[in-house]
Amino acid sequence: MSQPRFGRMIPAMVTPFDENRELDLDKAQALAARLVDGGSDSLIINGTTGESPTVFYPQKIELFRAVVEAVGDRVPVIANVGDNCTADTVDFAREVAELGVDGFMCVVPYYNKPPQEGIYQHFRTIANAVELPIILYNVPSRTGVSFTAETYQVLSQNPRINGVKEASGNFSLLAHTRFLCPDDFYIWSGNDDQVVPMMSLGAKGVISVAAYIVPKSMVEMSHLCLENNFEAASKLQIEYMDLIDALFCEAQGRLHARYAAAYDCNSLHYSLMSYIVSVGQQLTTADAGLPIYFPLRPRYLAAGSYSTPILSSRGSTSTWCICIPSTHGS
Repeated sequence: MSQPRFGRMIPAMVTPFDENRELDLDKAQALAARLVDGGSDSLIINGTTGESPTVFYPQKIELFRAVVEAVGDRVPVIANVGDNCTADTVDFAREVAELGVDGFMCVVPYYNKPPQEGIYQHFRTIANAVELPIILYNVPSRTGVSFTAETYQVLSQNPRINGVKEASGNFSLLAHTRFLCPDDFYIWSGNDDQVVPMMSLGAKGVISVAAYIVPKSMVEMSHLCLENNFEAASKLQIEYMDLIDALFCEAQGRLHARYAAAYDCNSLHYSLMSYIVSVGQQLTTADAGLPIYFPLRPRYLAAGSYSTPILSSRGSTSTWCICIPSTHGS
């Protein structure tokens, strides 16, 4: 069986900020090191979970440089450079390559909604302009358009296109892609709640958010699938469904970023996407032993304490608190 160049369990890292809405590079480096210590094969920096639409190019450069400095000698660092402008993506990718990253991730052009020929030309142009391998990123719920299996087939012939983070949730697309594309066109599940069914159809691993909290379990899940022990892998998948649902109960980045900030200083992360008043459960997990804050939408808030937990965990101890950012209203 061929081995994916970037491995099988790849966290999509959050982008930590401080209370002044500035990049917290020290925290980013510490988080990257922790993820590698937890068994990550590679790291994806400044993707959807990293709030790429609201991180400006100069900040991205600082972030990529900091993570490469922290863990670049331990695991591959994959920089998300995708944009809906082909020329901008090429120029930015060339600049980022000078920082020592090991590869790129590029999303389907969003908002523009190009036809399949436009998608092909976009990625062909990028791949032919750079020297590093590329992971495609298919997330039609955010971009408004999806790859077809036939477009994957044509792009898979380009030696710089390594595979795809497939987050469409379309199992028919996955099956057709596996049928049409060679074995060295790797597919990673882009949805933590679909790792096992996707790997049963030939995906090679997962680009994960849940790996922040249960890294060892996500590694184990993918390895069980590779051993064709789908019964045991399914048990893990089902066991963590509540956790995965909680991770996505708000817009991407909010909860994950709070966790990134909380793990070493118990402080709230101030997301650039938006600020929310949050209620959190401080949860200690067997994997991490670190505090995590789970948010609720502001309309659910009321005076007093909450008696119903958002999420339960085996062997956990829970402390409830209301966390209100002092610099922003509700």
